[in-house]
Amino acid sequence: MTEAKLNKPWKSATILLLAAITITSGMVVWLNYDRSQPLEILVLPNPESLQGMIYINGAVANPGSYPLKSDDSIENIIQAAGGITSSADFNGVKLYIPQSEEIKQPQKIDINRAEVWLLQALPEIGETRAQAIIDYRNQNGPFRNNYEITKVEGISIATYEKIKHLITVVE
Repeated sequence: MTEAKLNKPWKSATILLLAAITITSGMVVWLNYDRSQPLEILVLPNPESLQGMIYINGAVANPGSYPLKSDDSIENIIQAAGGITSSADFNGVKLYIPQSEEIKQPQKIDINRAEVWLLQALPEIGETRAQAIIDYRNQNGPFRNNYEITKVEGISIATYEKIKHLITVVE
């Protein structure tokens, strides 16, 4: 009987020790979890199907649609959009995947912020004209309206008519 009484305190002490270790471990994990860090969730049953365009809007330098390749990350897409602005709030990041029958809006390029490579995506705007747009805005300040782009050397009214639905001026 004395042997049974001796084992009972050891069993209780062992159970209490294991419970304390479990609770302490859980608290350490919980306290080290940083809610401000984004979680990366990858569920790609068929990565080859991720081809096409992706639209990014909000607190990025150049909102719009960008080509999406299967090996692109969200960081690549944000960099393609000119990076994030100082007003970005990562607690409200949303990802929306439209259904195929939704109407697609053409991308509008902000001619006050776009870099050469993005301006070159416009019809009839090659590297020389894209650089001329940037040179013009560096010398004269930001464009006040879309039509002002016709003041850039090499951009005729005919060219403007082809791109006016694709450009915007954000102040």
